[in-house]
Amino acid sequence: MRKIIVLSMITLDGVMQAPGGPEEDTSGGFEYGGWSAPYADEASGKLMEKQMQPADLLLGRKTFEIFASYWPEHADYWPGINDVTKYVLSRTMKKSDWKNSVFLNSLKDIEELKNSNGSDIKVWGSGKLVQLLLKHDLVDELWLNIHPLTIGKGKKLFDSDTIPAAFALIESSVTPGGVIIANYKRAGGVKTGTVGA
Repeated sequence: MRKIIVLSMITLDGVMQAPGGPEEDTSGGFEYGGWSAPYADEASGKLMEKQMQPADLLLGRKTFEIFASYWPEHADYWPGINDVTKYVLSRTMKKSDWKNSVFLNSLKDIEELKNSNGSDIKVWGSGKLVQLLLKHDLVDELWLNIHPLTIGKGKKLFDSDTIPAAFALIESSVTPGGVIIANYKRAGGVKTGTVGA
C-alpha cells in the first residue's frame, strides 16, 4: 500500500489558493495570489527542497495544468519532476504532452492506486482533490507550511465534508519569517471528544 501525502501552503485561516503568484489561480475573483512570497528565505528554501524530493504525484486538473505549463522547462528547480509519474484526476482531460502523465477518472481509481505497490504519492495544491481525499479517509500524512497571515476569502484546505480524524505531529520547525512547517501522520479517529486509535 502506498502513502498519500498532502503538501500544502496555507494561511493561518486555512486559505491555500494561489500561494505562488498573482496569476496562479484568480478564480472566484481571488486577488491575493503570491501571498507566500514575502516569507521565502533560505531556511524555507531548504525545507522546500526536502518536500520536493522525487515521488509520484497525484494532482487535480487545475494544478496539473499549472504544473504542466511551467515545470517541464524549469526542472532544474525541481529535480526529477519530469521523470516521476503524474496521476491526474480529471473528467475532462485524457492526455498531455508532459511525459509520465496518467489520467484517473474516479475515486475508485485513486483507491486502486493507493493499494498498489510503489513510492509514496504526494499531492500538491489541488484543493478539490484534497477535500475528496479527506472526505474518504485517504490521506496518510499532511505536510503543512503555515504562513503567518490571514486572508479571509479563497479556497481552503479543509471544508465541512472533512471527516473527524486525529493526526500526530511527527516533525516541525519554524523559519525566521515565521512559517511553521508541520508534518502530521494519521493517528486514528475522534470519538466523543477524545482521540481514539
